[in-house]
Formats: sequence, structure tokens, C-alpha cells
Amino acid sequence: MVASSVFGLGLFAAGAAAHGAVTSYIIAGKNYPGYQGFSPANSPNVIQRQWPNYNPITTCSASQLRCNGGTSATQYAEVAPGQTVSAVWQQWTHSQGPILVWLYKCPGDFSSCDGSGAGWFKIDEAGFNGDGRTVFLDTERPSGWPISTLVGGNKQWTSTIPQGLAPGNYLIRHELIALHQANAPQFYPECAQIKVTGSGTLQPDSSYKAAIPGYCKDSDSNIRVPINDHSIPQTYKVPGPPVWTGAASAKRATEFTA
Repeated sequence: MVASSVFGLGLFAAGAAAHGAVTSYIIAGKNYPGYQGFSPANSPNVIQRQWPNYNPITTCSASQLRCNGGTSATQYAEVAPGQTVSAVWQQWTHSQGPILVWLYKCPGDFSSCDGSGAGWFKIDEAGFNGDGRTVFLDTERPSGWPISTLVGGNKQWTSTIPQGLAPGNYLIRHELIALHQANAPQFYPECAQIKVTGSGTLQPDSSYKAAIPGYCKDSDSNIRVPINDHSIPQTYKVPGPPVWTGAASAKRATEFTA
């Protein structure tokens, strides 16, 4: 069942002003409300898996890392390969850290899909593009991180469903990793349920897949980042496997092995 009406978004509690979560979606041109963590009665039937709070996850090994503790949703959205999914944050304040967008193909119904195992693959990411001379990893204005475009709230990040992706039930996971505090990462993930349509046949191979939790370690240099130290290389590799782009990735793999 597809929900397409727009619910009013509840205001954030004052104590959560420094944190944030995806609070709505725009999928294939339709608006979908997200889950309202501080007023759950206002969002009982949504496509977003119902997370418990806005607080950050602070370790790569936490079970909540998968979907911010969210385990169920009553609705889903339909989308075809080549169409876009936009996640909207009603509130965000941090200008340093990567954006990651993941998919997970459910083996069956959403009700039995828990996202376990090494089935997650990235379809989009954004890292650091500062020059390291005038814009450093910790620079606020201008920030070298695209995550800064979300600051202020009611901002969105748009990704395209890869061409050729096989149809089925999928979880889509949007993740922000806030790195503004040196050596103290904060993870903010949320998941929603989408049904990919069409006649595609493609799925990424194991080189593009990872488990969540499991795709990172707390000791990784791109997780534990001394962000205020300008003496370290001012570069950043987004955690996890490479981005899978569907037909484009398949074409590159064929050309590489030919």
C-alpha cells in the first residue's frame, strides 16, 4: 500500500535541537511524511521505519546503526529505476561529515525484512571536496562538505535509483556521519520502505555489499577523525564499499574484464 498524502511535521523538542533525522521524503515526485519521533501518534502509517529518538549513535558496532533502531513501517512507496528519492531533514546543524545512501533488497515481505547480513549497497555518497589550503576538514564557512547544504533544516538530499536495478522490496537508508567533534563520530541513519518497479535484472555483486553494522570499525581513520588537526592530510574516503550505479557499474565491470 502506498501512502501519498502529506502529514504536518511536528516540531522538534527543544533538547534535540542539535540533532536531526529524516522527517519526510519526496519519491518519484510524490510527498511522503516521515515518522515523528516525539509525537508518534501523529504518524502511525508511514513508509519510514519508526526510530525511537533523535540521539546520535556513537559506535560502529551498535545494533541501532542499521535503521536508528527502527524495525517496522506500515506503508511503502513505489519508484522506478531512473527516478529520484529525496530525503528531507527538518533540522540539521553540523557542517562536517559524509552523506551515504544505501539500499537493501528484502528477500520477501517488508514485515520479515530486518536488513541483516551483507546485503547493503550504496547508491550515493558525498564526502569532502575542500582544497586543504583554505578550506580544511573542519572549516565551517565555506564548508568543504556537501552535508553543509542541509544545515538550517527543511533541506533535502536527492539520489537516483540505479538504472537496471531488479524490481522488489527494498529498504533505503539515509545516513549522516557528523564529524564536527574530533575523534567522536555521530551516526544518524534512518530507513524507509520502497518498492522498485520495472523489468530490470541487475543486482550488485559482493564487492559492492556490506553488513550494517559491520561496514566500519571505530578505529578506522575515516571514522575516528582528528578533524581539527590541519597537519594531517586534508582528504577523506567515505566509509563502506564503492557506490553501485546499476547499468553503469555493470558496463565498467565488463570493460575491465574484457
